[in-house]
Amino acid sequence: MAAEIGRLPQLSIQGHWATLTLGRPELANRLEVEDLETLQQLLAQVNANQTIRVLRITATGRHFCSGFNTGKLNGADSGVLFEAAAQALEQARPLTIAAINGGIYGGATDLALACDFRIGVQSSNMFVPAAEIGLHFYGSGLERYVSRLGLTVAKRLLLAGERFDASQMLTCGFLDKVVADVPALQLEMDLQSAHLAGMAPLAVQGMKRSLNGIARGALDWQALKNDIQRAQVSADLAEGVKAKVEKRKPVFIGA
Repeated sequence: MAAEIGRLPQLSIQGHWATLTLGRPELANRLEVEDLETLQQLLAQVNANQTIRVLRITATGRHFCSGFNTGKLNGADSGVLFEAAAQALEQARPLTIAAINGGIYGGATDLALACDFRIGVQSSNMFVPAAEIGLHFYGSGLERYVSRLGLTVAKRLLLAGERFDASQMLTCGFLDKVVADVPALQLEMDLQSAHLAGMAPLAVQGMKRSLNGIARGALDWQALKNDIQRAQVSADLAEGVKAKVEKRKPVFIGA
């Protein structure tokens, strides 16, 4: 998970996996405007590459991310840009994993919630200082907090500014799994990526869209119907059924 100090987010691709790495460890991977713009550009590249089935988000150093550089807040523009990046991450075509290598703070917590799965190390901890500095969290982030973690936990984190350690992050559902350290995190990320990349792309990507819509109370029934129909007549479904009968691992092509 190493990268040069002070770099913009970097994208690497290995087969069906892509990895987005935050690279400002000396600033706890704080996000600048140019980082958010780069994230959007890289997500567009990932969405356009149909061979990518899993997108992993991770970081360098002791922290995952400390959110946006509040020293550069300039009214609505910065919040709009951060919200757009989180929305783009939630809507990313591949399945997404946030591999949290340490502290995660502020809006970065919403970037992780926008991912489909979250793994953290024992030293992980989270804190949202919005109420302490007078910052109103943006709407889609509030929606994600409530739909993913529930109203009570959302209020504890956003209104009371509670600090959660890895155990609390796991208990409340922010983390799906906790591992010992960064090497174990890399191993778990690779294992989960391999597992998810083996799923039928049409089925999981369609279900992801609908599940996120249901969480927002905005399910697109016509899109769901179209996704079901597409999967129903796909070569992948035929391959999955055949592989089950032959007691072997299916090989999906996303068509």
